[in-house]
Amino acid sequence: MTNKKNIVCVSNTTWEGFYTKSTVQLVSLLAKSNQLLFVEYPFTIKDLIFTLMGKGRAPVKRMLGIKSRLVKKQSTFDTEVNHLVLPPLLPFAFFKNERLYNFFLNVNTFFYARSIKRAIKKLNMTDPIALNAYNAIYGNTLLGKLKESLSVYYCYDGPDERRYGKRAQVADHSYAEKVDGVITTSDFLADSMKHLNDKMKVVKNGVDFNVFNKSAKTNINTSNKKKVGYIGSLDHRFDIETVEYTVQQLSDYEFEIVGDLMNPKIHDALAKYPNVTFLPPVKPHEVPDLLKKCDVGLIPYLCTEYTKNIYPLKINEYLSVGVPVVLTSFANLPEFDGVANFTKNKEDFCEAIRKEIEQDNVEKILSRIEYAKATSWESRAKDFEKVLDDYLAQS
Repeated sequence: MTNKKNIVCVSNTTWEGFYTKSTVQLVSLLAKSNQLLFVEYPFTIKDLIFTLMGKGRAPVKRMLGIKSRLVKKQSTFDTEVNHLVLPPLLPFAFFKNERLYNFFLNVNTFFYARSIKRAIKKLNMTDPIALNAYNAIYGNTLLGKLKESLSVYYCYDGPDERRYGKRAQVADHSYAEKVDGVITTSDFLADSMKHLNDKMKVVKNGVDFNVFNKSAKTNINTSNKKKVGYIGSLDHRFDIETVEYTVQQLSDYEFEIVGDLMNPKIHDALAKYPNVTFLPPVKPHEVPDLLKKCDVGLIPYLCTEYTKNIYPLKINEYLSVGVPVVLTSFANLPEFDGVANFTKNKEDFCEAIRKEIEQDNVEKILSRIEYAKATSWESRAKDFEKVLDDYLAQS
């Protein structure tokens, strides 16, 4: 590690939540030798109202300033991160008129920048590194406003046009061109963006190995009851057709689906089958014990322009507890060839599950665990900081 740096992470995710987040993991570990300011997801007035109605999870009291907007958070890695919540911003993404859209974007940016600058001043942070985590729309308008010594775009997914519209891609590409460097989580994503910025680096997702490995399998399940598990977000990426076909064909297997149901069509299609159980999302520290009970873990994503950029966090989590992994071929992840089972269609997907369960053994369990050990977040954080140091040396 090098000299202590001041890092301001402008995030597009929340600090807390149901699932492990790469930004939070990396920032937590970077805080071991640097001063970190994590700027929470930019909640809007709509989020505030929905939370007051009991339909959201926004930090209302901190947003309104009833409680301090700037606090210190203890991470799972025993580090301390400064955590900033913004005042409620104005919803504006729905505007089709570009003038209105840009007007409200700029209004929000004024309050966004003002809040961050106040926190920077209070923390005596000078010449900060501005690390933008998948928040390109605001990245463009905030660029240069924090008096940053370095601007870095941490792009862990491709632009999600389905969620954010065409403007997401425009902002993503525009911002990538302007920053001092871009860090992606997959080789495919880096290759697709290399024409935008010649300072392109890859730091892949990791796993909290020590936590997950405490729940590692020590033997195969010899009972007749076999459990197929999925833990993660239940959203538009989920391949309903493939999973429904598999559930029908493997009626003697139990399917346990755990996660935040963002796409009700998933529940509508699968809940009618007696061998399918839906469970609500759990906290990250509860995930390992759930995985240990599975005989195989699924990552059934649709193959789209968006998902081909993804390096899924859960693949290393499954492997850390020794669980075999069956995936659709949504992304090119050659580093997992021979460790996980990639399938081309619903028939292959179904057969791969049966094969992985029937042919599993202790040797394979240990091999998966050993592979995952090399992908710890500690290792990834060292790689990430090395990239930041290289960018600083070149600036």
